[in-house]
Amino acid sequence: MRPIGRTVWAIPGGHIPLRTTGPEPEETSSDTVCLLNAGDRDAKVEIMVYYEDRGPVGPYRLGVPARRTRHIRFNDLIDPEPLPLDTDFAGVISSDVPIVVVFTRKDTSRAENAIATTLAFPVD
Repeated sequence: MRPIGRTVWAIPGGHIPLRTTGPEPEETSSDTVCLLNAGDRDAKVEIMVYYEDRGPVGPYRLGVPARRTRHIRFNDLIDPEPLPLDTDFAGVISSDVPIVVVFTRKDTSRAENAIATTLAFPVD
């Protein structure tokens, strides 16, 4: 099977609202990536996070088994440091095998919750 995806992806518009109006954790505002590894080898993935007013943080390291998906909330990235809430950021996701990356924002900061999803930008 021909490889599906790319090895570098960019998400330029991250922002996790501080406020949440619903019950936690199911209604916590979050930015999430869904990583699809349709290949035959496990993926070693690194995420670098960039900010407007300070240097980048990372890499955050994780794996995605072959022929599987994995959903990662930026809220849950804690090593090397947790992401600050209510702060603009961008992410660059690198993998040693081709993957597909979808980005989703769940904003529960108001009673009218909003969800937006888009394909991340394939860099290579």
